[in-house]
Amino acid sequence: MAHTSRRTARQEGQRGGFAHAIGRSRGGRTIKIHALTDARGRPVAFTLTPGNEHDLDGARDLLAIVVAPSRLIADRAYDAKSLRDWLSQRGTDAVIPPNPTRKHPHAWDADAYKTRNLIGRMFCRLKDYRRVATRYDKLARNFLAGAFIAATVTWWLN
Repeated sequence: MAHTSRRTARQEGQRGGFAHAIGRSRGGRTIKIHALTDARGRPVAFTLTPGNEHDLDGARDLLAIVVAPSRLIADRAYDAKSLRDWLSQRGTDAVIPPNPTRKHPHAWDADAYKTRNLIGRMFCRLKDYRRVATRYDKLARNFLAGAFIAATVTWWLN
């Protein structure tokens, strides 16, 4: 009896998908780019996580590699007591609106939150580059390098 060597779909998913920052979700294979911008909307730092990972994991990884900002403006996905406590220990003021399901919502600066559109505009400009908008690279480091190049061309050389 001869045996053939073949890989099943389950084995393919186990072979390096997570190391390449590719996650599985209902929509297929996905990735998340986490970014920090300065006050003018220019990117300061990037990191990648698989699409099926929670945003808080990417936020902690990203904030650990930069100097603590004086203020962090983020959306409701980042509303967690653990992140707020960690930010306050680092001397960062968190401007994050409370999740509507919270029993005891915290106070936040709604006027400062109006500048959060800068990050959305940064992602729109970054995804003007097809290489970033549709990930062709298998390796996470190559994809991240492409994002760095697009950011450099868009914000720093213009």
